[in-house]
Amino acid sequence: MHAHHHHPTGHSHSHEVGHGRAFMIGIVLNLAFVAVEAAYGFIADSMALLSDAGHNLSDVLGLAIAWGAAILARRAPNERYTYGLRSSSILAALLNALLLMVAVGGIVWESVQRLIEPAPVMAGTMMIVAGIGIVVNGFTAFLFMGGHNDLNIRGAFLHMVADAAVSLGVVLGGLAILWTGADWIDPVLSLVIAAVIVWGTWSLFSQSLRLSLHGVPQGIALSEVRQALATRPGVASVHHVHVWAISTTQTALTAHLVMPEGHPGDGFLAETLHELKERFGIDHVTLQIEIHAPGRRDYGECPLDRHEHHHDHSGAGHNHEGHPHGNGASHLSP
Repeated sequence: MHAHHHHPTGHSHSHEVGHGRAFMIGIVLNLAFVAVEAAYGFIADSMALLSDAGHNLSDVLGLAIAWGAAILARRAPNERYTYGLRSSSILAALLNALLLMVAVGGIVWESVQRLIEPAPVMAGTMMIVAGIGIVVNGFTAFLFMGGHNDLNIRGAFLHMVADAAVSLGVVLGGLAILWTGADWIDPVLSLVIAAVIVWGTWSLFSQSLRLSLHGVPQGIALSEVRQALATRPGVASVHHVHVWAISTTQTALTAHLVMPEGHPGDGFLAETLHELKERFGIDHVTLQIEIHAPGRRDYGECPLDRHEHHHDHSGAGHNHEGHPHGNGASHLSP
């Protein structure tokens, strides 16, 4: 028995749609600033400015990737991609994090070279350009406020905030060079920028990598999900519980519920979906109802396990583990 429940069309993509203009403005503003910062970085011979320009360029690419993923995520499901292209947002977040890591490598290399052979820096120019960066990055971060439920939007916001903080650091570094005349401050400041990037990017990288490997999204405890299902009326036991992300804003679950008294009906399914949505943010649920007595040893944990050594590998009519579905599968999905 299969029963699906769907969200209204477009509900899950409200963050992506609402931030389209923010992406466009952020990309244009930051691309213009990257050109200015890189040019004056060469003029002032400032490694800190060039490092920040490289960091900002990687953020521009990250914003473009995230925007493209948001557009792809709105593509309707089809015969080839039954979830649509929602998972592109996860790949975008991962690629964004990797780009930042690559930028860090370049910054560290050049900064070490400058430490070995220090060069004079035009500290005044460095401070003025970095001051402009504070305004540009701060305004861009403001555009992405309120979208923290989406990993891509949150990543864009954090990057812009970090960029504004880095620009402030460059201003203070330029002031220190003016006061002390110590040109080594510039490459040291560049290394600090690299450390800030890594610190701010690691969470994005680890979360996007986990989601791309179908790991349980952050903030969801699988043990609590199992407990919530096990305490539903009529449920004797729960097994084969899987939770993974469909996109950076949607989470899916599949589980087998042993209910010896028989299929509980659509009301049970709707109530279970509501509880999982409200408590854990899981909005695409597939439940398989099994009516055998709990603890039967001839089948093992699940009646379907008896087929594990000789099931058809064609994929037709199989559940998420490759085993054929019986007649007791009930699905709820937004």
